[in-house]
Amino acid sequence: MAALSTSPSNDAPASPHPALEALGVHHRFGQVTALDGVSLQVPVGACVALVGESGSGKTTLLRCFNRMVSPDRGELRARGRDLREMDPILLRRSTGYVPQSGGLMPHWTVLRNAALAPRLLGMEGAELRARDALERVGLHPATFGGRWPRELSGGQRQRVAMARALASGPSALLMDEPFGALDAITRADLQEAFHALRTELGITAVLVTHDLREALVLADRVAVLKDGRVEQEATPRELRERPAPGYVTRLLERAGILPTPRAAS
Repeated sequence: MAALSTSPSNDAPASPHPALEALGVHHRFGQVTALDGVSLQVPVGACVALVGESGSGKTTLLRCFNRMVSPDRGELRARGRDLREMDPILLRRSTGYVPQSGGLMPHWTVLRNAALAPRLLGMEGAELRARDALERVGLHPATFGGRWPRELSGGQRQRVAMARALASGPSALLMDEPFGALDAITRADLQEAFHALRTELGITAVLVTHDLREALVLADRVAVLKDGRVEQEATPRELRERPAPGYVTRLLERAGILPTPRAAS
């Protein structure tokens, strides 16, 4: 099987820059402000979770990193390089992306879906890479490779989406609520699989989630967004022990991570 790599080149020197970086990013959709001066760094090999309520700007920020959204102002970089200098199609093909729905091609087999990115990038051994990726996410290619997406459970479809994102050895993995539509047991299994893969492969990831507990378990750093701004960015431990006053503290209280203060009698 072809060994997966999560860096653009095994021979490339380590970059002194963050894997991904946003600098003063602003974006509006009509009259709605989606991002309001966001700055954020994603270190190489780290998982940064973006959390917040609906409309906080987390998905918009995620999509800026593969140029599915082009911000009005500000700068986005990948290992120090301005994303505006990069071909957006090549950028998307070399960046793993896992949407909530999986986004599989319904008329393609599991194996063909998993091989999509390496084929588009013209990599040798695309099918071998796809088989290896399926094996890594817990789907034996001899059993699942010839199946159609409609024949899979929701959790299995998300595993295929993860395999597709990993098969080309992407420089980073962008995940938009990848476990949000799954039942509790399946979700826990997928979270565990993702954590194991990250540990094994040293994957750089940006994870969008509305579940603060999920973020605290899976991420190295957590950025809490509200109204297009980063209210706090910290390690899970720092967030638990020293949450920013106001919105962040209330969010942790609502999630049951901090005790809710009793009303004065």
